[in-house]
Amino acid sequence: MTSSQIDNNPIRQSTGGQTADSQPILEVRDLVKDFGGVRAVDHCSLDVMPGTITGLIGPNGAGKTTLFNLISGFHKLTAGTITFLGKRIDGMEAHETFHAGLVRTFQIPREFKYMTVLENLMLVPANQEGERIWASWFTPWRIAPQERAIERQALETLEFLNLDHLKDEYAANLSGGQKKLLELGRTLMAKPKMILLDEPSAGVSPALTDLLMEDIRRTQEETGITILIIEHNMRVVMSLCDPVIVLSEGRKLMEGTPEEVQRDEEVLRAYLGFSGEASAAAGENTAHETAPNEAEFGETKAGA
Repeated sequence: MTSSQIDNNPIRQSTGGQTADSQPILEVRDLVKDFGGVRAVDHCSLDVMPGTITGLIGPNGAGKTTLFNLISGFHKLTAGTITFLGKRIDGMEAHETFHAGLVRTFQIPREFKYMTVLENLMLVPANQEGERIWASWFTPWRIAPQERAIERQALETLEFLNLDHLKDEYAANLSGGQKKLLELGRTLMAKPKMILLDEPSAGVSPALTDLLMEDIRRTQEETGITILIIEHNMRVVMSLCDPVIVLSEGRKLMEGTPEEVQRDEEVLRAYLGFSGEASAAAGENTAHETAPNEAEFGETKAGA
């Protein structure tokens, strides 16, 4: 990679311009994952359309994070297929899906604690000349221009995420919300076509959650990157995602708009153990009277 190949403005690398009849960017078909005698994902099929922010929700143990691990190559599937941009990726390792343009974050950020915020971003671009030992000896004139281009890209990414004032701070000193923003910035440095976000609001204060939501929305709108989000915070899901996919017991339960999901009897039953009608019979609010909030859905941060 040369410096001319590095786009120093991450917001310009749009993959947008999608139409209503676009093919899915991600297709999951009949996916199965067994851990010994436990079936974590059970013949799950779903599509993610390009240019969307798609929510993936479900009760704890529904198989959401396992599904992410299968899609991103961290786990090997038992059966089924995964297609990304028209190509099978279910046999790929995690680093191969990364280079294919499918990048994921984790519920617990994995920053380099004792490097600065800026350095954390500058590490991401692949095939840097300075990583080759012979390049520093025989083609040193290529290294400095490329590093300057990467630094410009990293600084503009930090400015986009309102983290530029922390560029010289060690990543270990950031708050939980700032680390989530740093994780998002690192994914943008990879110039992905699709991002898998695993519980971005977990452990984040309400104020920073609002900032994170706005940055996720702006990321999609200004870059066209497709985003698939696992999230337990229903306020985040209902205000940010459309469509929303619901998993239960390793299978896709339903898919719809946030409003449809909030009022669906099967979704209420999966989360609460009873339907809206049973709730009404008990003298409580029905699903049609009050949209479920995060408390009703069981706001927990246990692993999925």
